[in-house]
Amino acid sequence: MSFTSHLLNDLTAEDYRRCVTEGVERVADKLTRTRKPLTGVTPAQLAPVISAIDLDQPLGEATAALEELERVYLRDAVYFHHPRYLGHLNCPVVIPAVLAEAVISSVNSSLDTWDQSYGGTLIERRLIDWTAERIGLGEHADGVFTSGGTQSNLHAMLLARDEACRTAQQHSPTPLRKAEILPRLRVLASECGHFSIAKAAALLGLGYEAVLPVPCDENRRMRTDALAAELDRCRDEGLVVMAVSATAGTTDFGSIDPLPKIAELCERAGTWMHVDAAYGCGLLVSNRRRHLLDGIERADSVTVDYHKSFFQPVSSSAILVRDRSTLRHATYHADYLNPVRAAENLIPNQVDKSIQTTRRFDALKLWLTLRVMGADGVGALFDDVVDLAADAWKLLGDDPRFEVVTEPQLSTLVFRYAPAEGATPAMCDRANLRAREALAASGEAVVAGTVVDGRHYLKFTLLNPRTTLEDIAHVLDLLADHAHRYLSEHAEPSQALAS
Repeated sequence: MSFTSHLLNDLTAEDYRRCVTEGVERVADKLTRTRKPLTGVTPAQLAPVISAIDLDQPLGEATAALEELERVYLRDAVYFHHPRYLGHLNCPVVIPAVLAEAVISSVNSSLDTWDQSYGGTLIERRLIDWTAERIGLGEHADGVFTSGGTQSNLHAMLLARDEACRTAQQHSPTPLRKAEILPRLRVLASECGHFSIAKAAALLGLGYEAVLPVPCDENRRMRTDALAAELDRCRDEGLVVMAVSATAGTTDFGSIDPLPKIAELCERAGTWMHVDAAYGCGLLVSNRRRHLLDGIERADSVTVDYHKSFFQPVSSSAILVRDRSTLRHATYHADYLNPVRAAENLIPNQVDKSIQTTRRFDALKLWLTLRVMGADGVGALFDDVVDLAADAWKLLGDDPRFEVVTEPQLSTLVFRYAPAEGATPAMCDRANLRAREALAASGEAVVAGTVVDGRHYLKFTLLNPRTTLEDIAHVLDLLADHAHRYLSEHAEPSQALAS
């Protein structure tokens, strides 16, 4: 058999249909038979199975490869569609977006230039315009799809850095080189914001220390009085605040910073305002909670992750900007790809805006989702999980076994097992860590963990509309049982817990 028989083309279309159908049927069968979100397999158990595969000895046909895949992946994969997956910001995905994935991979358009993706370029641009309209950024807005929130935040910080340097050079009485400005640049970000802002600063040559944390209030929202004071201090010390990074939906708490006041302070200081709405962007299509994003329309740049709260498969994200001209800071004209003459002839090459070159047509997933379900349908799903979080917060508040950090604005709850007596804080830390590990090992449910004020906490990230309050109550019982058992087994005689 010629190896060209494996290429997808007009001669192999029927093989493609058969092969993909078999794969889809296996996954569908796995979904119907899955009773727990994971098996609890350990790296030590699974690594030898995968290491034993001889990649230099092909199996020759798809059926055998799919059977092998059951052992090395499908059997032990983490299934986010299960209602007791309550871990990270991984959502169950909608079918229209999965359909789009099949189209994306098969046609294999690359969204860097027009001559590689005619309709795809225009579909992505229309979705960017639609998102910018939902945010309220104005008629001069633009943006581009990215691989995720980390890349979107990096892109935003790149634009903010170069805008700050341009402004500093314009206002300098003498010629000023960019290298002379960079050491003075600072980013002000919520202490509860995403680590990718600090990583972006490091990648941009500013160093992690260029990001200054702004304290948060008891609801884990950026304190605007502290932001104002930090803006004044930086100005007085001759530092240049190139951006203030606000958050609309922190990873740990789902908290939304006071965007209107932050926008006011940024405008007064002449500072770029970025909003990381990777999580909270689902509010853009909510019919009941859109007001929680009030002020986002005043941002200079916004990160959105459709693969979090729009129920899209990874990856599907975007960076939006208020002023499309700022995207020039990411532009490089290569003669073989996007020469200057192409821009002069108004050829829409997306690579002119992107920090990626070759790029998947991820926008198609959102396109088909909106064309099948509509924005209201997506918003209703996100409202459901936010409603669930509110009910779960009340459930936790009434449960004496647990303490909860703050009332959620979105769908995240941070809490910990804390018996009324008989255990030190350090013992409770270990008990909560052990409870999470034991729960994962059992495969019954998945919860996340984090550290708050130096103490170990557990975290529910609720993104599945099929999860019920009964599911949450059951998981809380399992966690309490694991934690209580650990404390009973490890308590000092004088601290023994009541059975």
